[in-house]
Amino acid sequence: MKNITKVLIANRGEIAVRIIRACRELNLPSVSVYSSGDNNALHRLIADESVCIGPPQSKDSYLNMHAIIGACKKTGADALHPGFGFLSESAEFAKLCADNGIKWIGPTSEQITALGDKANAKNAVKANGVPVIPGSDGIVADIDSALKLCDNMGYPVLVKASAGGGGRGIRPANNAEELQAAFTAAKAEAMVCFGDDGVYIEKLIQNPRHVEIQILADEYGNCVYLGERDCSCQRRRQKVLEESPSPAVDGTLRKAMGEAAVKAAVTSNYTNAGTVEFLLDKNKQFYFMEMNARIQVEHPVTEAVTGIDLIKAQISIADGEKLPFAQTDVIFYGHSIECRVNAENPTLNFRPSPGKITGLHLPGGFGVRVDTAVYQGYEIPPFYDNMLAKVIVHAKDRPSAIRKMIVALSEVLIDGVDTNVDFLLNLLKNDTFDSGVFDIGFVEEQLSDLV
Repeated sequence: MKNITKVLIANRGEIAVRIIRACRELNLPSVSVYSSGDNNALHRLIADESVCIGPPQSKDSYLNMHAIIGACKKTGADALHPGFGFLSESAEFAKLCADNGIKWIGPTSEQITALGDKANAKNAVKANGVPVIPGSDGIVADIDSALKLCDNMGYPVLVKASAGGGGRGIRPANNAEELQAAFTAAKAEAMVCFGDDGVYIEKLIQNPRHVEIQILADEYGNCVYLGERDCSCQRRRQKVLEESPSPAVDGTLRKAMGEAAVKAAVTSNYTNAGTVEFLLDKNKQFYFMEMNARIQVEHPVTEAVTGIDLIKAQISIADGEKLPFAQTDVIFYGHSIECRVNAENPTLNFRPSPGKITGLHLPGGFGVRVDTAVYQGYEIPPFYDNMLAKVIVHAKDRPSAIRKMIVALSEVLIDGVDTNVDFLLNLLKNDTFDSGVFDIGFVEEQLSDLV
């Protein structure tokens, strides 16, 4: 490293552990922050230094910008990695870091702002030739404007929070009556979740797949795409399983989507790692949805098929280094699948299951990776996301990867709390999933069989 000397990780759980490991490979000291509810968390225990930043509730700790900046100053950390979730896409926090001389490992606050407003981002990439879903040109001011737009465009439509993410603030409408209810509900949820009730409207693409492209961009104008991830296995718009490559994408389509993703990044002068999300319809037409200005939960499947460590790349780019490879150097190997193991009970409507892990065995072996922050005796707190681990496999092709994942998940033993492992195994053994021909409604449609 030329400039960065110590990295603070403003996050918790498996992503914090993942970043600590990357720092160690780069010979960088790491600092973890933790709430009082995470006193025994692995990220706190294994970092070179750790600082308590507040009570268990996220708003008082992991969302407390000034407490985190204070931890940087206390420990001398001159760079900060936000991980995903929490403050990872906060332009305000990125600017606060910059104002305090702390290097933000991610895009700039200006870039986050430009992309954070989904409606404006859509208009910007459209002007640069990236295909977008038909819809409003920006935020829709009121229900009368919404009704007029949809009468001209036709139903069905989606009302979406402009400042949203994670499936929040989205409501479908099949007619004018449903639109009025959807518009009100989406605005209310958007205000609660994001502090901004702005919404825009898009034509609802029927039975699409959710396919996203990983990009890396340095500070010298170099930008590459690292293939796609298929995230179509979703429940309540939350991803359950991701894979790369997508069963629906061939080499020609991959190149077209990748080049469109690079265009989207260039539009905002984007730097660092990012993900451009597309909807892919049954006719293989793809449409820009949004760009996530951070590392994604599912980044390991891209690492598996490209051999590129995305976290280390993020840190190197933030340190001012050029990308060490061009687009022609990126080669894809085999097939990778990631399953999210959560502490929840699928038979009880996926009710969260916090508690103490009294017994634990996680899988291993050739082509198997587990990203986790849990250990035997660890008490899962009730305050945060309930993901326990990500199991990632890599094999020569999709059938081999499916079989490897079934074997790996069959070895997962977690006592003391409920998990969704059996649900994931049922999904992997499902004939529709096995065929590779499905869309984002597939899991919901067959939920009774999977649970």
